[in-house]
Amino acid sequence: MSSSEKTPAKGLATRLAHMGRYPKEFHGFVNPPVVHASTVLFPDTKTMLSGAQTYHYARRGNPTTNALEDAVAELEGAHGAHLAPSGLGAVSLALLSAVSSGDHLLVTDSVYGPTRNLAEKMLKRMGVEVDYYDPAIGAGIAELFKPNTRAVMTEAPGSLTFEMQDLPAIVEVAHARDALVVMDNTWATPVYFDAIGHGVDLSVQAGTKYLVGHSDAMLGTVAASERAWERLDETYGALGMHVAPDDVYLGLRGLRTLKVRLERHMESGLEIARWLEGRPEVSRVRHPGLESDPGHALWARDFTGASGLFAFDFTGDVTFEQSCAFLDALELFGLGYSWGGFESLAIPVRLKGARTATPVPGNASIRLHIGLEDTADIRADLEAGFAALRG
Repeated sequence: MSSSEKTPAKGLATRLAHMGRYPKEFHGFVNPPVVHASTVLFPDTKTMLSGAQTYHYARRGNPTTNALEDAVAELEGAHGAHLAPSGLGAVSLALLSAVSSGDHLLVTDSVYGPTRNLAEKMLKRMGVEVDYYDPAIGAGIAELFKPNTRAVMTEAPGSLTFEMQDLPAIVEVAHARDALVVMDNTWATPVYFDAIGHGVDLSVQAGTKYLVGHSDAMLGTVAASERAWERLDETYGALGMHVAPDDVYLGLRGLRTLKVRLERHMESGLEIARWLEGRPEVSRVRHPGLESDPGHALWARDFTGASGLFAFDFTGDVTFEQSCAFLDALELFGLGYSWGGFESLAIPVRLKGARTATPVPGNASIRLHIGLEDTADIRADLEAGFAALRG
């Protein structure tokens, strides 16, 4: 068949509905079975000792976990993927596969707080040297490289400050020095940012968020490029990581509607963000999808969409305590640290503590996750918060 006669590539929504599904292997059932297992039996010692059987022990996978790993690898365009019990577990798996004692790790100063804690409390204790860089550094990161720099930890946008990074520039510098690039891609997911296609070696998602999408399971995923796969697979096996089959099933269920849910999160999030830009109590909305955002050009160049997570800063006369009064007046928004589910959530943010090595000045700030509710109701709830702020 000539290239002109090849079947056109299927759309993402179609692929999401079908990836990680093998009905012919499971008596025609649409979804893979939820396999609850630990022990795997062998027909004889020859098979047992040969290692030729597909499954040997459930910790290293079963039909349920493999279905989601296959789907994530396909979605990410990766050489392979592994699961972890949480987003932080996935970050830990990725970083432990990327660095060893005596290595140097560069971490964006806008990184997710628990990732910073992992670097400070665990990696440093294990002999890994850690330095933080300004997220706006771009190709200038070359000046921070040392002979023992083995990896760069990126996150775009940052989950509190929402600062973008010039990821292609960072990838080019890192790869020229034979270092791996790790990225927390939870905000955009592979639907809106092709991390592996942009040269990222280890793409991490807190699957708890948009992949699961229903606030009912903890999950993490790590997808690897070919150059990073062997170490990731080795580390995964050595750590004995395993995700319960019921949680994996919930990840598979959420995967099917990921694109349509993200489209709604993006549409509603941008509508609310633009509305907040017009509020007198607001000095800035931190959303790279807005033309007013300093990171908008990078976002528009590299990303194809946005999620429902962003923040806004109050004007300078609003105290942190007043911002808490704003939150306490909300009824529709839940006060919770997670995001990515169907429900809207909000938390207070102290911007002055959001970065440590390269501090960012700022006012009291609120991080919002815009869920799947009607935007008129979301606006009305925020109006009640602003009224409480003035009162």
